[in-house]
Amino acid sequence: MNLFSPVKLGDLNLPNRLVMAPLTRSRSGVDGVPGDIVVEYYRQRATMGMLISEGTYPSFAGQAFTRQPGLVTDAQIAGWKRVTDAVHADGGRIIAQIMHSGRVTHPETNGGRTVVAPSAVAIEGLTRTYAGKLPYPVPHALTTAELPGVIEEFVQASRNAIAAGFDGVEIHGANGYLLHEFLSPASNQRTDAYGGSPANRARFVIETTTAIAAAIGAGKTWLRISPEHNIQGALEKDASQTQETYSALVDGIAPLGLAGLSILHKDPNGPLVQELRTRFLGPVLINTGFETITSRQDAQAVIGWADAVVVGRPSLANPDLVKRWQQDLPLNEPDHTTFYTEGAVGYTDYPFWQN
Repeated sequence: MNLFSPVKLGDLNLPNRLVMAPLTRSRSGVDGVPGDIVVEYYRQRATMGMLISEGTYPSFAGQAFTRQPGLVTDAQIAGWKRVTDAVHADGGRIIAQIMHSGRVTHPETNGGRTVVAPSAVAIEGLTRTYAGKLPYPVPHALTTAELPGVIEEFVQASRNAIAAGFDGVEIHGANGYLLHEFLSPASNQRTDAYGGSPANRARFVIETTTAIAAAIGAGKTWLRISPEHNIQGALEKDASQTQETYSALVDGIAPLGLAGLSILHKDPNGPLVQELRTRFLGPVLINTGFETITSRQDAQAVIGWADAVVVGRPSLANPDLVKRWQQDLPLNEPDHTTFYTEGAVGYTDYPFWQN
């Protein structure tokens, strides 16, 4: 088994084990509709075993970034259909990442909507909005009665993703956004059934994942987590509490038979990740690019116990990464100054290897 051997993840058969990570690129305009340039960007990378779209918002309140794409309006769904058609025409597979910002946004970004979170605790620091850099606001603490409506937003966005031609969805439970905010004791200070203990903190993510799997099929549903990532205020500093919380989460979703669990962690061979892998009983995807860029050696090192490796910046800068790694060819270097800008520069103009 190696990076370039086929693998089955849920309903999908992948020709290789290289998965393009969900990468925010901010190229979809104020209306959140993917256009020609987005179609070309994903089409170029269709030789990856699977593509995961950048985080797409399931509701306008859940928009985290300027020019972020959504899966809410008919125009957004139609825009993504052009993307998926192009990827499929080139033999690729692509799933949509469903990402609710939670408190990682501002009314100047999400169209004046209320910013929501598990608890009324703001993130320290500034966020980039259409009106410039502004302090994060204190979010509205979601009531227990409001939670089913938020789950339904995730479910409808997942249905919209399938309607747009995606091969499945990845639920974003990582990196400090809404679902991760429920998992972290720093952002979740609730005292009801959704907070106060590891099992309670895991409850909302389990319920959301269960509802999506029921709506579109478990074989089309992935979940992404990043325990101990400690960014955007979703801190998990107590190792025993973190292990209990994520063990409860994995135990709650394992019976669903999901297509995969994607784990971002700085120590993929460490006890936490290995325990979660054992508990999950299904395909596991590993992202090693926690603080450093994933190398081919990093990727190959986890294949054998992990089913696939999720690769970010190398796939961003190398649309033909599979060929380059398979043939040990030099790589393009990613241009950090163009990650979140507009236009083709640093987006669709990275060169393919010329024989």
